[in-house]
Amino acid sequence: MHTEPAITETVDVSAARAEPDERPGAWWLDGDQPVTEDDTPVDNLFSAKQQRLLVDALYSSWATTTARSFLADANVGVFSTVEQPAIVPDVFVSMDVQPHDGWWETFERSYFVGDYGKPPDVVIEIVSNTKGHEADDKLGRYAEMGVPYYAIFDPNQQVGDEVLRIYRLHGATYERWEGGWLPEIGVGLMLWTGRFEERTATWLRWCDADGTLIPTGAERAEQAEERAKQERERAEQQRERAERLAARLRELGIDPDAF
Repeated sequence: MHTEPAITETVDVSAARAEPDERPGAWWLDGDQPVTEDDTPVDNLFSAKQQRLLVDALYSSWATTTARSFLADANVGVFSTVEQPAIVPDVFVSMDVQPHDGWWETFERSYFVGDYGKPPDVVIEIVSNTKGHEADDKLGRYAEMGVPYYAIFDPNQQVGDEVLRIYRLHGATYERWEGGWLPEIGVGLMLWTGRFEERTATWLRWCDADGTLIPTGAERAEQAEERAKQERERAEQQRERAERLAARLRELGIDPDAF
């Protein structure tokens, strides 16, 4: 099994909350406030669509089947400590957490590991060029943060010879994880070639343990409409058969309404 160079130091986020405080964000309020956003657009059209595809499917479909709460989003800063700048994954999922009630308080705009009590469970990076350092610097930072699963989606194979690589944290080091199923999360990742938002491409998708795609909201609506159409067609076929049978009975001098 391929193993990346060991990460020899981990981040102890519990030290930041040595003195418990019930207020969200209290673990860093005595220090300098972190920069939670800088309003700089960084994504291309494909990455933006891919992010929507991943997040939409979780909230539109997976949320109706999993009994666990979760927080999933795209391009939101994740802070491991106040002293370090945020790392901004393309997509992340954190299980068994609830977002804070406030939207605009500084400490609620981003994902602070100290407040949520844990790092995200899954982080996905979409490679657009060779400047993102997804296969080296970011891999090391996510391992240091303690993110259990890290996926690199590299559609143009710019940082490696594989379109999808998944890593699982083992101790302080990431090891390659073969197969797309993430057992602790209850969801999997797979490549899918199809059409999304009027574009046909190879996309990264969520799936269940059997490899069945978790649909987006639009796909769920299409599936529901297709099922309704099939039901209407079956009902129409049954009506036509009944009418043919009634006509045949009348030809034989039998009143079908007598039955």
